[in-house]
Amino acid sequence: MNQFLVDSHCHLDDAQFDADREEVIEQAWAQGLRWLVTVGGGSGPDDLAVGLSIAARYDWIYTSAGIHPHEAQRAEKEHLDRLRQAASEPKVIAVGEIGLDYYYGHSPRDVQKQVFANQLEIAEEAKLPVIIHCRDAWADLKEIVGSHCASRGLRGILHCFTGSREDAFTFLDWGFLISFAGNVTFKKADPVRAVAAEIPLNRMLAETDSPYLAPVPNRGKRNQPAYVREVTRQLADLRHLSLEEMGALTTKNFEDFFGLK
Repeated sequence: MNQFLVDSHCHLDDAQFDADREEVIEQAWAQGLRWLVTVGGGSGPDDLAVGLSIAARYDWIYTSAGIHPHEAQRAEKEHLDRLRQAASEPKVIAVGEIGLDYYYGHSPRDVQKQVFANQLEIAEEAKLPVIIHCRDAWADLKEIVGSHCASRGLRGILHCFTGSREDAFTFLDWGFLISFAGNVTFKKADPVRAVAAEIPLNRMLAETDSPYLAPVPNRGKRNQPAYVREVTRQLADLRHLSLEEMGALTTKNFEDFFGLK
């Protein structure tokens, strides 16, 4: 099959894949995936580079390393030092996923903000882009990221985008890409679809965030990278393109952003 799709964000280390991880990866390739990013973070700061062992076995799989905002209160100096070390690995192409999550509030907001800022600085030192998670924290996120982007040229991806048009275009102005996950296919996702229908085609990415957020028609099942076809298909429909055309676009956007060929 022609490899024309990209899953810019999944979690292959998740325990839900323990029984059939290799088969899931094979299915992704069989469904046309050219690139895949298995995002680091695992069960907390101790696992921030957990994706390395998977990415090392496949030339088309890359990974990131970072401390999720849910786990920010567990972060110590040694974890930030470990992140600096992980950022030097050739297969680590981003710092993430990092950010702010005020919906669940698993870590205090002030701690989340400090750990997020610390990781942005590490990304700058390593000259790596960031993969950002944001939920119900857009004002604080824009304030923190803006202070880094405006003067330091930080680049990144807003993963599983659920913000407003204003949020999207603020980050687009800063050079970010916007990535859409399986929730863009959900019945009540009209606001997200409206943003996806408007942003520049050369700034879009597709992802699964698997094993979470399986797209229609697989909603309710365990998600997996092969299902990025359905996310890409929804984006294609919104922009009046074919699946193949949107897949080629998101793959080119990914390759250009990360300097991959």
